[in-house]
Amino acid sequence: MSFTDKIKNEAEELTGKAKQKIGDATDNERLQAEGQTQETSAHAKQAGEHVKDAGRDVRDAFS
Repeated sequence: MSFTDKIKNEAEELTGKAKQKIGDATDNERLQAEGQTQETSAHAKQAGEHVKDAGRDVRDAFS
């Protein structure tokens, strides 16, 4: 995973968490849901990057 991708994913995750907390504090269900969606999306992107990294590691091990 490139450093830039890692930072972007972390920023998206933190933004999602912040939206959820603000939604909780203001009883705004739409904002809570939007934050959860954004956080889940960031987690999925991170998982995809980890899979790509593992594939590269396996390929490099056989080279």
